[in-house]
Amino acid sequence: TFTVEEAVETIGFGRFHIALFLIMGSTGVAEAMEIMLIAVVSPLIRCEWQLQDWQVALVTTMVFFGYMVFSIVLGLLADRYGRWKILLLSFLWAAYFSLLTSFAPSYIWFIFLRAMVGGGVSGHAQGREANKQIVAICSCFNPFFSLGKVFWLAGSLLIIGLASVVNPTIGWRWLIRIASIPGILLILVFKFIPESARYNVSTGNVAAAMATLQRIAKMNGAVMPEGILREPAKERRGRFKDLIHPKYLRTTLQIWIIW
Repeated sequence: TFTVEEAVETIGFGRFHIALFLIMGSTGVAEAMEIMLIAVVSPLIRCEWQLQDWQVALVTTMVFFGYMVFSIVLGLLADRYGRWKILLLSFLWAAYFSLLTSFAPSYIWFIFLRAMVGGGVSGHAQGREANKQIVAICSCFNPFFSLGKVFWLAGSLLIIGLASVVNPTIGWRWLIRIASIPGILLILVFKFIPESARYNVSTGNVAAAMATLQRIAKMNGAVMPEGILREPAKERRGRFKDLIHPKYLRTTLQIWIIW
């Protein structure tokens, strides 16, 4: 018998991992564009709707409020229904509400719709982290995590560059529409992304996990380990109250403050 981790170790690094890295890294471009969009749109909506400072600041607050709330909800749904489904849902959700934002008739509608966009963007992380597992099992692949930050930087630079051209000419509404294009394009390549083999095994769907691992092996030109894929011994899942256990409370508080 062998586990998912042992299978990935045997298959090794190859074309599949590079393609997965590029696709999942590109989600960082779309995410950065949606988050950084507020910085280049806020001065314009301030003038158009005669907003005060606190109203402009509330736009950013609402984006991250949506991110915070829906990251919890989508995280629970990803555990129940799978990473791939939630990742696809989050991109559809974010793209839909981002496009709606460009038609916002008032400030109230604008902040509501951007909060919904923040909720959709929060789901990107569910899929990204799940698929990182495929790449990250071997410590030798960790440099890809550092390279992944380049995608966020690229998205930030792209939205700033677009804003310098689009805002003075056709306006901020068209900037929002253009910024939603990367997310829409990524939806078209999601068919390539497999469900996490580790997730499938954890839910007892060993056949689907095997299909994913065989697909990776085929694309990498490698062979699967011999034997039967087995589930690892089930362990008690973490609970919220574990975070405030005296053993972990100090670490929990430090991480919360840093974030």
